[in-house]
Amino acid sequence: MAASQASQVINTQDITDKSRRDLLLLLEAVRGKKNLVIEKSLASIIGLFVKFSTLQEYGVDKLFFLENHNVDSSQRNIVFLARGDNARVVRTVAEQIRLVRSESKIDHDFTVIWVPRRTLVSNLVLEEHGVLGEANITELDLQFVPLEPDVLSLELEDCFSDLILRKDPTPIFAAARSLMGLQKQYGLFPRILGKGDNAKKLSDLLLRMRSEEDVNASSDPSNTYLTSFGLTPSSTIENLIIIDREVDFPTALATQLTYEGLLDEVFSVSHNQTEVDSSILGSAPAPSTQPQNGTSPAPTTATKRKVQLDSSDKLYPEIRNVNFATIGPLLNRTAKRLQSDQQNIHAPNQSISDLKSFVSKLPSYQAEQASLKIHTSLAEEISKFTKAETFRRVLEVEQTLLIGSEGSTVHENIEELIARDTPLPTMLRLLCLESTLSNGIRLRELDNFKRQILQAYGYQHLLTLTSLQKMGLLVPREANRGYLNPIAGSAGMGATDWNFVRQRLQLWVDEVEDEAGKDKDIAYVFSGYAPLSVRLVQAILQKSYLQTLATAGGAAVAPAATGAGWKGYDDVLARIKGATVDVVQKGNDTDASHARKTLRGNKEGPKTTIVFFVGGVTFAEIAALRFVGKQLEEASGRNLVIGTTGLISGKRVADVAIEKGTFGS
Repeated sequence: MAASQASQVINTQDITDKSRRDLLLLLEAVRGKKNLVIEKSLASIIGLFVKFSTLQEYGVDKLFFLENHNVDSSQRNIVFLARGDNARVVRTVAEQIRLVRSESKIDHDFTVIWVPRRTLVSNLVLEEHGVLGEANITELDLQFVPLEPDVLSLELEDCFSDLILRKDPTPIFAAARSLMGLQKQYGLFPRILGKGDNAKKLSDLLLRMRSEEDVNASSDPSNTYLTSFGLTPSSTIENLIIIDREVDFPTALATQLTYEGLLDEVFSVSHNQTEVDSSILGSAPAPSTQPQNGTSPAPTTATKRKVQLDSSDKLYPEIRNVNFATIGPLLNRTAKRLQSDQQNIHAPNQSISDLKSFVSKLPSYQAEQASLKIHTSLAEEISKFTKAETFRRVLEVEQTLLIGSEGSTVHENIEELIARDTPLPTMLRLLCLESTLSNGIRLRELDNFKRQILQAYGYQHLLTLTSLQKMGLLVPREANRGYLNPIAGSAGMGATDWNFVRQRLQLWVDEVEDEAGKDKDIAYVFSGYAPLSVRLVQAILQKSYLQTLATAGGAAVAPAATGAGWKGYDDVLARIKGATVDVVQKGNDTDASHARKTLRGNKEGPKTTIVFFVGGVTFAEIAALRFVGKQLEEASGRNLVIGTTGLISGKRVADVAIEKGTFGS
C-alpha cells in the first residue's frame, strides 16, 4: 500500500502538528525557564513529534526521567509530564513533588501535565499525598500518534495487559475518543464492522458518544444548524473495521517472519526505534537523522546504539515488509546498484551537467549507502538467530500447530525444548499457541507441562501459569468449550472452531513465493500461515479473491459471496468466538446532510477503510494489510489505514504474564 496515498485521505501530518502545538502551548503557559520531568515511556512518543531543541526554545532547561528520581531543583518551575491513568506513576509524581518541596530552599511552582487526560484516580492519589493544591494541573489530550503515514497508534504500552489480564476497559475508552476525533474531522464512518467482544464494546461506545454529541449540539444555542456534529457520513472513509485481539491470539503468539517482524523478535522495536549493541553495527555509520530528543550522540563507550526504523530511512520502506528469506537478494541488488552508481561517478570524460546531476543526488546516495550498511549488519545478526537449532525446532512446532496437525511428536518436541533450557517466553508461546488453536490442552498433558515448567524455570512461575490461565491463553480442554456448546451462550461465542475456519478462510497456503515482490497471498508473512485477523478484513474487502482461493484449495465453499459488510461469511463468523458487529451510520437529517455535502463541494477522494486493532497489532499483520492495501489500490483505487491501541508480539504477550520476582529475593 502506498503510504502517501493513504495520507492524502487522513492527513497524519495534521495530527502530528496538533500534538506538537498542544504540548508547546502548555509549556509556553509556564512562564520562564523550567525543568521538564517526563515519564520514560512517554519520552520516545513525544520525540516522534517534537525535538528537544524545540522544547528548549519554549523554556525547557533540563530534561529528567521520572523513574530516575533525580529531579534538579535549580529552576523555580518544574513541569511533570506523565500518564494520569496509571496510579503507580501518579504516586511517583506525588512523591517527587513532596521530596523537592522538603529538600529545596526555593519556592517552586509545580505544573503537572497528565497524558492523555486528568482522571479521578490522579486527583485522589495527589490528595492522599497532600500535594493536590501545590501544583497546577492540566492535561495533554494526546490521541493518535502517527508511526507512519498509514499507521496510527495510541501507543498504550499496557493495553494488552489492561484488556486481557486485568479486564480494564480504559484502552477501549481511549480508542473511542480518538476515533471520534476522526469522525468529527472527516465525517461519520458510514459502516462499522467488527469481530470480538471488545470490538462490540468499542462500537457501542462510539454510537453512545455520537448520541451525546448530537444532544450537546442541539442544546447549544450558539450552534448553527449546519455545523452541528454528525450530519453527514464521510465521503472519503468507507468502513471502520474493528478486530479484537482476543479473536486471533495465534497470530500474536507465532514467530513473525518478515524483516520488520524479526527485528522486533530479536531486538524489540518500540516507537519506531530499536537499541542494538554497537559491536553488531560495527563500522556502520550513524544515520543522518538527528536523535529524536535533539541531544548529542552517546559516547563511543556506550554498549547500545539507537537505530531509527521508519520511512525517513532511504532503504527501510522497501525491505521491511518482505519475508526474511528474501532479504539477502534484496540487499545484494541494492549493493550492486550503489556500486554501479559509484563507478559511473568516477567514469572519465564526464560533462559539467553530469557532475552537477551527481552532486544534487549525493546526499541521497550517501544516506542510502549508510542505510545499506546498517541493515546488512542487522540482517546478518538476525541470520545467526534464524540459523540456530533452537529456532528451527520452535518454528517446526509452530507450523505443525498452525497447519492443524496434532500428534505426540509436537509434545515430545516441546518437552525436549524445555529440557534444553530454551528461554521461558519461547516455551510459553508454544504452549499458549497449542492451547488457543485447540481450545485448551488435555488436563493430564497440561499438568505435565506445568510441572516441567516449574521444575525447569522456578516455582515462582506458578503465578505466571495462573496469569496465563486468567488471560485464556493456557487453559485445560473442557467438554463444554467449543462450537455449538448449549451452555456457552449464543452459537460460536464459547470458542473458535479452528478446523472449519482454517478450511473456509484458507488460513494455510502451501505454495508461498520465495522471491521478494512475487508474493501472491498474505500467507508469506508467516511462510504459509495467513493471519485470521487479516483474512477477516479480506472477507469484507476482497470477497471474490477469498472465494477463488478457497476453490483453488479444494475447500467446500458456500455460494459466491456478494454484497457489502460480512455478507457471505455468516457461517464463518458464527464459528469464531466473540460478538459480530455490523452497524450502518446515517445522517440525522437528509436535507441538512445534502446541504452540508454541497458546502463541502461534493469532493470525494479515494475510498479509505480504517482497520483498527483493539489490544495490539503485530508487524507481520501490518505487512499483510499493506499487501492487501496495495492490491485494493491497484484494483479499485481504495486504500487502507491501520489503527491500533499499540504494537504487540509473542514476546510481549508472554512478558505480560511472566512473574519477575524470585524466591528469596
